[in-house]
Amino acid sequence: MTLEGTLAENLWQQNQDLAIASLHSPFVQGIGDGSLASDKFAYYVGQDAFFLEAFARAYSIAAAKAPDWQGFGVFYQLAGGVLQELNLHQSYAAQWGIDWRSVEPGTATRHYTDFLLATAWSHEVGVTAVAMLPCMRLYAFLGQQLALNGIPTHAYTDWINTYSSAEFEPLTVQLATLANQYATLSPLVSSTYRYAMQCELDFFQAAWDGV
Repeated sequence: MTLEGTLAENLWQQNQDLAIASLHSPFVQGIGDGSLASDKFAYYVGQDAFFLEAFARAYSIAAAKAPDWQGFGVFYQLAGGVLQELNLHQSYAAQWGIDWRSVEPGTATRHYTDFLLATAWSHEVGVTAVAMLPCMRLYAFLGQQLALNGIPTHAYTDWINTYSSAEFEPLTVQLATLANQYATLSPLVSSTYRYAMQCELDFFQAAWDGV
């Protein structure tokens, strides 16, 4: 990251407690060492596919509301990145025999997606970018941390490869740049970011609990 001193980076630093809690959650640690039970990962894949569809819609709403053509283009490109991520989930679904199109969202998933879509519809694009940024920034962080000592070969290698990759990092920077461009620090911006970070932690816990 080369965003030191920016709004996006300051918000990230202010919420390190939740980032570290996610990293040390039993679900993420189970992905890291390959010990995560397959049924827990299967539940996560279905829930995350549902979440990513809402994430792509939120990007599309933000694109439509962007005040300039440059912002429209970046939001549109980011939505395309989510569609590529969904392709990864399709391969997971085939591997684990999941019909992810028929998934019913759990409580934590619904809380997160309802929050994202409500934010995208009711607020300006800067607040929407801030609401979406924790997901991108956190996954890059988790992938990079799990890959620090090399990526082991196990059932979840592809997950670690995806989120630690040089291809994923630029998507995070693009969204951070939009947040820096369109948002200014306010109580709403701070609380929006932290709520999204808490949603991420709750999402991992729900996947661990299978609810």
